[in-house]
Amino acid sequence: MENMKRQATRRDFLKVTGALPAGLAASHLLKKMGLDPLYQQERRNVIVIVFDAFSAYNISIHGYSRETTPNIARIAKRAIVYHNHFAGGNFTTPGTASLLTGVLPWTHRAFQPKGEVAEPFVTRNLFGAFPDHYSMAYTHNGWAGILLNQFADLLDEYIPREKLLLGSDDIIHALFRKDDDTASLSWLRNSNVNEQGYAYSLLLSHFYQEYQEKKIQNLKPLFPRGLPTAGSLGSDNIFMLEPAVDYLTKRLMSAPRPFIGYFHFLPPHDPYRTSSEFYDYFRGDGFNPPEKPFDIFATRVHKDLLRKRTEYDEFILYCDKEFGRLYDQLESSGLLEDTWLILTSDHGEMNERGISGHSTNALYQPVIRIPLMIFEPGREVGVDIHENTSAIDLLPTLAYLTGQKIPDWTEGVLLPPFASSGARPDRSIYVVRANDNAQYAPLTQASTMLVRENYKLLYYFGYPEVSNGGLVKLFDIRADPEELNDLFSSQKGIAGELLNELKTKLAEVNEPYL
Repeated sequence: MENMKRQATRRDFLKVTGALPAGLAASHLLKKMGLDPLYQQERRNVIVIVFDAFSAYNISIHGYSRETTPNIARIAKRAIVYHNHFAGGNFTTPGTASLLTGVLPWTHRAFQPKGEVAEPFVTRNLFGAFPDHYSMAYTHNGWAGILLNQFADLLDEYIPREKLLLGSDDIIHALFRKDDDTASLSWLRNSNVNEQGYAYSLLLSHFYQEYQEKKIQNLKPLFPRGLPTAGSLGSDNIFMLEPAVDYLTKRLMSAPRPFIGYFHFLPPHDPYRTSSEFYDYFRGDGFNPPEKPFDIFATRVHKDLLRKRTEYDEFILYCDKEFGRLYDQLESSGLLEDTWLILTSDHGEMNERGISGHSTNALYQPVIRIPLMIFEPGREVGVDIHENTSAIDLLPTLAYLTGQKIPDWTEGVLLPPFASSGARPDRSIYVVRANDNAQYAPLTQASTMLVRENYKLLYYFGYPEVSNGGLVKLFDIRADPEELNDLFSSQKGIAGELLNELKTKLAEVNEPYL
């Protein structure tokens, strides 16, 4: 045994256990191999990459018939892949807030569009949980930026949104490298036109506009459906993933260690504007998704949903290529040798049932089931996790894996295979949408979901589209992943049990606001 302790390394352990079922890599086995079961001396870096509105439903390694993610499939062979992972909400504000705080929307209270978390979570979040790490963050998404602004005092480096937009002052970064921040501020003040139509310098403003228009004209052939935009359609909000990936790789290589970075990119969020390489990539491929009835929350008839889905899938190909490039750059640099790399999303997307996008009260799988892949330093054999997991599990898991104290305020649990207690198939997973509810009031109008094992219960209440008693649906998401067969009438016992549990939970979270 002493000889085994001298020879065994953590890399050896990962090779041996890579193909084992979740939960078998428990602490007693680690101790026998002379390895640290609690990762308590692992002060490693953490990189969290979020692609906005990235639905697991449309990812090929999760069973989608179109090959939308060939690069992710290649590198996922060395990752821990979570196949049944759920967002906290179905749009940016609640989904991002749950990911960053480790609690559900009815706890952090950021469930309105452009909302903010409740005061306690200004410090109770991913960045507050890593006091020994250099913290960094960036987002294309202005709504996610509202949350990062709340957490700004905890951030050592909050990269300005404009930094990675093509309408930014990159010309000034190139001209004035030694005085980058001062020059950038001066440039923006002098060149940007204000609401009254004036700029500090008419000459610089004119020069800047001509420069931007020329640059954009040169880039237009690269994106046949139009250049990707964040927010409004103005040239100041245009972006590409290529320079963002290059910037991120370079910055992370020089960042103080250990660091934790959260980087939230907008694609494949609409508008679905893929690059010329993937334009019409799936055209005429014979893809024929199952027909689904119009949903009660389909507020207007969306035509050409199949076309929209195809454009979305082609935008995913763009994300896939750039994530593959990011991974390859980080690996070749050696950074992944002591860095946990996470790929996930804030919510999903759907183009079916008369609904396009995610601005919907519906909680079907495409809009709430999201990817989660964890790339562990030294892991060479991938693991597939099919247990139901939640976005709120990521924060406590990352804290555990890097030797931090697991926050006592998080509602998440350690993700398999890291939890020594093994799998918890009977755990209840919740998703909440309450975007029209007052922030500090009981939930009286909301879309809620409870998943336990293979059953998924949907409970909608307070909407004009449903009766006073609410609308309840029940699906067996393993046997019926397309959610075509509502079992509420035929499985009254199971539906009643889950509905009672969900209503009890709602009463609990509403109690402080009565």
